[in-house]
Amino acid sequence: MPTLPPEFDLIARYFRPLAGEGSLGLADDAAVFMPPPGRELVISADAMVGGVHFLPDDPPETLGRKLLRVNLSDLAAMGATPLGYVLTVSVPADTASHWFEAFAAGLALDQAAFGIALLGGDTTRTPGPVSLSATVIGHVAPGQALRRHGARPGDSLWVTGTIGDGALGLLALRGEIADPDGFLAARYHLPRPRIGLRVAGIVSAAMDVSDGLVQDCGHLCQASDVAATIELGRVPFSAQARQAAMPHLCVTGGDDYELLLAVPPAQEARLLAECGRAGVPVTRIGAFASGHPSVTVLDESGRTVPLEKAGWSHF
Repeated sequence: MPTLPPEFDLIARYFRPLAGEGSLGLADDAAVFMPPPGRELVISADAMVGGVHFLPDDPPETLGRKLLRVNLSDLAAMGATPLGYVLTVSVPADTASHWFEAFAAGLALDQAAFGIALLGGDTTRTPGPVSLSATVIGHVAPGQALRRHGARPGDSLWVTGTIGDGALGLLALRGEIADPDGFLAARYHLPRPRIGLRVAGIVSAAMDVSDGLVQDCGHLCQASDVAATIELGRVPFSAQARQAAMPHLCVTGGDDYELLLAVPPAQEARLLAECGRAGVPVTRIGAFASGHPSVTVLDESGRTVPLEKAGWSHF
């Protein structure tokens, strides 16, 4: 039965090659770095636990990438530019070295793709499933971080990309629905954080969609003290999601990591121009109005769509 190498050997072999400026070669107790002049730091953290956030047989080369991407999605929701991250990896004692090799190789791919580097972290054994966490650090111009609380009555509601592919991908990997081209599974394994979308001064509020479109829209409504209406017929679904014909799951299932945006009508043209520049699809799916913070989903006839749940619960 394989056993983990000594911790410092493991760090030197698999994680030091990922280390960036400020990490001090992962040889000290903490990183030391200077944020870009005149910028504010943005910090977020997320965890992934085997059997809860990913399947036990998910390939290790995608686990690090998904962990990094779900954290980067939080930076994207704030309009931040990535700077660095710290990582905690807890694995069973019988984890083979090729798991770490694949895990680190995946991280290296996404570090290059998103311009971010490892600053430090921790590795440890656990008697339970693989547990991963990352804290990402980014930066924004002072006062320009996007927030959830600015949506106003009359703003339109927009979402990037397509909704529901991640939730359907989980079903596909469990063998519960067909996924002949592997598109849905790929969307589950590798979400697409919308880093680089410059919408400060265009949108009045923003957040990422991680726990389900309806539920996360409800969070935005609570923060802004407004009500929202989502038109189900306008929600963007991929061709594969339309083939699966499970729209209720798509809007409540989570794992989308797209951006939900409140946009004043006068700024809609600027939003479309910016998304066109960035190559990010964006769709108007509803509107905000005065009223008790709530989300109503309407079908194409204008009738309220009953939903068993609004989204994913972590507890």
